[in-house]
Amino acid sequence: MSVSVEYLDKYYGSQRVLKSVSFNIKGAGVTGFLGPNGAGKSTMMKILSGVISPSTGVAKVNGMDVLQYPTEIKRIIGYLPEHNPLYLDMYVKEYLYMTASIYKVRQKKQAVSKAIEMTGLVPECKKKIGKLSKGYRQRVGLAQNLLHNPEVLILDEPTTGLDPNQIVDIRNLIKEMGKEKTVMLSSHIMQEVEAICDNIIIINNGEIVADETTSSLKISDKVVEIEFLETIGVDVFKDANFVEKVEAAESGAFLIKGFDNEDIRAELFRWAVENRLTIISMRQKEHRLEDVFRLITQQSE
Repeated sequence: MSVSVEYLDKYYGSQRVLKSVSFNIKGAGVTGFLGPNGAGKSTMMKILSGVISPSTGVAKVNGMDVLQYPTEIKRIIGYLPEHNPLYLDMYVKEYLYMTASIYKVRQKKQAVSKAIEMTGLVPECKKKIGKLSKGYRQRVGLAQNLLHNPEVLILDEPTTGLDPNQIVDIRNLIKEMGKEKTVMLSSHIMQEVEAICDNIIIINNGEIVADETTSSLKISDKVVEIEFLETIGVDVFKDANFVEKVEAAESGAFLIKGFDNEDIRAELFRWAVENRLTIISMRQKEHRLEDVFRLITQQSE
């Protein structure tokens, strides 16, 4: 199970949407494919799923070139586009049976029942698709892409239109599928990406600007956020020789960084005791993925 792209370009007329894009996703797991609006995310996903062709470069799924083996690749991937096209006049089960026939699924009844159960469509499965809420229509699209048990799933904004409870259910489903499949997920919801993605690729203006594991991308300077019972100023820390930088936060706490990016919590505790200061709270502050995303995309502008 793999998705690989090498020096890929895509032009729409004279506009260069993707610029020498290269990345490699191997094995089972969930990879978040992030970027601002217009960065090229959906274009990249359409190329990998065979909907459109690259202008130059190579895109492969499981080692097969998307241009040379389009039919074979469609058999092993599931692609859920951002705007999910459905036959609104068909009943949910009717539509899923039709899709299973197109994929030539041998045990259609079992495959349809399993997909309906996995995506939480049981209460709505006897309705026409046109009568469903946007969230349930999204579930139908996801169920459709599970019928043939694909090895690779490409999901473009899969939780669009879902309520908070539905989002949690679909997140858990995607995370579970990532244990056995290669899942490529696009989302604007950073909490969602943090919750389910093992790796993150960030694209901006058609170029890859980050390709890291989720945990390493969030690693930042080891800054300690500490709050005292007493009212003190920044100048109190001038005798703390292990402190490189101190900032006063709006909350009344202090943001403190040690030399050489060391963890200084133990030293801070001892220093506070020596100076008869009462610590109310102390924690090592970590950048949220949203902060890292904004920093990386703004720097790459």
